[in-house]
Amino acid sequence: MTESEALRGIPGILRPFKEYVKSLGLNEGDQIVYYGCVGTCTPFVELLAVAIRGFHLRQVFVPLLDEAKAHAIHDVPDVGMQAGGEPVAVTGPKVLVIMGGLAMPLMPVTKEQVRDLAARHTGVKVVGVCFQDMFARAGWTGTVPFDLVISAMIDKVTVTRSEQ
Repeated sequence: MTESEALRGIPGILRPFKEYVKSLGLNEGDQIVYYGCVGTCTPFVELLAVAIRGFHLRQVFVPLLDEAKAHAIHDVPDVGMQAGGEPVAVTGPKVLVIMGGLAMPLMPVTKEQVRDLAARHTGVKVVGVCFQDMFARAGWTGTVPFDLVISAMIDKVTVTRSEQ
């Protein structure tokens, strides 16, 4: 893969994701499936889902790689995009979004499992979204057939406390 852009902040994650999904020319109702860790990846999945909500795709969150536990992502009024409700089937997805939390040490997911997941969904596009170059650091980029990787760096965190 070749780096083509260096962007900043949350828009630097969401804008290229939205542009990429738009470039695929997906049809209303096509399925996009996000795979990630419960709790830690979910808020980022919901942010990504907000970016493409106007495309009217069927968006689904899968905890880890367990498609039997897949949940639809819905636009909840006055809240935003939320994963939940009854389980839904993963059926003919057009895009798989692999979240970087899956590549973290001690996670029960291997790069080979993700590669095999992509192979089971013929013709699917595979997008990786991570922080701190997690896919490269974990050695996933040579095994998982990513079509696009968005890696955001958290380069500075400032904490300010008032005096008590």
